[in-house]
Amino acid sequence: MSTQRGSIKQESFDLISRCKPQDRSAQTVASDLDGTLLISKTSVSYCLLVALEAGSYPRALAVLLSLPLAYLAQKLVSESLAIQIVLFITFAGLKIRDVEYVARSVLPRFYAEDVHPHTWKVFRSFGRKYVVTASPRIMVEPFVTRYLGVDKVLGTELEVTSSGSRATGFVRNPGVLVGEKKRYALVNEFGANNLPDLGLGDSKSDYDFMSICKEGYIVPQAKVKPFPGNKLLKQITFQDGRLVHRPTPMVAFLTFLWIPIGFILSVVRVHLIVHFPAWSWNYVCKLLGIRIIVKGTRDPPCRGMLFVSNHRSVADPIIIAISLKRKIRCANYEASECPINVTSLVIPVVTLKSAEGTEADEIRRLLKDGDLVTFPEGTTCREPFLLKFNPLFAELSEGIVPVAIKSCNRIFHGSSVKGYKWMDPYFSFMDPIPTFEVTFLSALPLEMTCKGGKTESEVAGNIQRAVAEELGLQCTNLTWEDKFEILLGTGEGNLEEDFKT
Repeated sequence: MSTQRGSIKQESFDLISRCKPQDRSAQTVASDLDGTLLISKTSVSYCLLVALEAGSYPRALAVLLSLPLAYLAQKLVSESLAIQIVLFITFAGLKIRDVEYVARSVLPRFYAEDVHPHTWKVFRSFGRKYVVTASPRIMVEPFVTRYLGVDKVLGTELEVTSSGSRATGFVRNPGVLVGEKKRYALVNEFGANNLPDLGLGDSKSDYDFMSICKEGYIVPQAKVKPFPGNKLLKQITFQDGRLVHRPTPMVAFLTFLWIPIGFILSVVRVHLIVHFPAWSWNYVCKLLGIRIIVKGTRDPPCRGMLFVSNHRSVADPIIIAISLKRKIRCANYEASECPINVTSLVIPVVTLKSAEGTEADEIRRLLKDGDLVTFPEGTTCREPFLLKFNPLFAELSEGIVPVAIKSCNRIFHGSSVKGYKWMDPYFSFMDPIPTFEVTFLSALPLEMTCKGGKTESEVAGNIQRAVAEELGLQCTNLTWEDKFEILLGTGEGNLEEDFKT
């Protein structure tokens, strides 16, 4: 095959469906990312996510509004200029550590839902795997190395300030890796005599680097179903970020149109409830478009019940109080406090002391004055499993009611790890029709309590399993510390040990 730029035609490469993945474990593959390893043809959605989560909504809106200009630049000048326009608006001034956080904790879930099944079948069969992409390396590397087993990413490098703490918005030499620059990157990495065995691409921009590989295959444009994200090399344990759906340009456009309406509606929903008596909250919620489905027995047999619930969003205490039709108090931990506690505007919030051995005594004292709700996971968890339940409540011999709560998020997640956490309750109510399902399970029988001979850990474990069974989720030994360590990049977690059977 000719290696002269401009002389290579698509007909020179076979379709990927003709590539045989057998006996490739000793070979090397080099693949493009967008449109090849991923179904989506551009990285615009992922740039929008970085602009939003590492920057702000105005920055993400600016990226969206720049797309017509980038399109014209691509048609009239070059693909490289078009990409540089989007990258400059996305990254200029952002802290590198914030970009790394988003690349590690937000982007993987969306990337995992976008993996091309045919390319992945071939790609994973190779012993050494390389990605050659026009996307910034810092943005794609955490996902492809951890979940796709990539050995190295040859991607566009961002220019940073002299201190190395912020991105300037420009790219380093040799610039955006498109066309012949992908070929030069491969030659620089492997040398002229040890080039990859296979090159995978989807467009003319990839022909140059594919032509110098021993074999080259094209991934055709076709509508395919993504490879299941939970069947990649590793499972995504935790995720962060506000958006439920990947922000394609159309989805992003509709989302930005809804944000001002949704925020005003959310403020009205949260603050209007405060001015109505508790017995009327269900009716107020219906008028405000909030749908709350209540199952089980919500009228406790006696006063001073402890409601023990899983934790999907910061709005959970409000939802449980509305379901019970009274201002039940909420017990939280010092670690979960934020500067503005919106929940306390609706119901009383009690902060438990962190001193060892005092939490159970404090809960027992609080229950003398009425019912209480607590969340023993210690933090919100939006994953399809439950975190380990803290057994601080388990010393009680009676009056423990397990609660299973579901939340249906259509646009925004009502929880976050970084950013303005005081906004979490507002995001919970920003959907057009926020929907919650609350199930009150039977109170714990005496024989299942400490007084009945069970240990504190056994009591907590039994309640965790009861809630998990109701929700169809899996129990784990992962704790709130594991969640923050994994999301912040200081821990990896051991899924084989942490997931219970």
